Amino acid sequence: MRVEYINPFVEAAFNVLKEVLNNAEVKRGDLYLKSASMKIMGVAALVGLAGDVEGRVLFDMTKDTALFVAGAMNGGEEFKVFDDMAKATITELANMITAQAVTKLHALGFKFDLTPPALFSGENMEISNNLEVEALIVPMELGPGGQSGKIEINVVIRERM
Repeated sequence: MRVEYINPFVEAAFNVLKEVLNNAEVKRGDLYLKSASMKIMGVAALVGLAGDVEGRVLFDMTKDTALFVAGAMNGGEEFKVFDDMAKATITELANMITAQAVTKLHALGFKFDLTPPALFSGENMEISNNLEVEALIVPMELGPGGQSGKIEINVVIRERM
């Protein structure tokens, strides 16, 4: 997996999270690899990639983190239940981050399309892919010391053969 594909997603996630969380502290953790099949933390927005590359980007978080983010993105409203509004908000977050990243990638000459985000939530759910590529994980801690949770940006991309 080429780093040229990863950096725009990392930069976009950092910039969008800073903006939608009203400049709350956002800190990028150390990158690491996960196997192609993994459990999600509770809420995940998945965006597929197709064109010059194939793969997906997954925004993975706990339900509490999703409720925090949804509240911040809706003017500080407090969400206690992961309802339709909270779901739509997390889907929009995935749209915002991926759109910004793809705009940067298109400017670098990479051409591919996105699928609309699909949202998954629940306990003991597992996501897998058949690309035979490990997922690169970029953790983003929210709030001082990660007190507001973390979002893992989970990227699996490979060039088309």
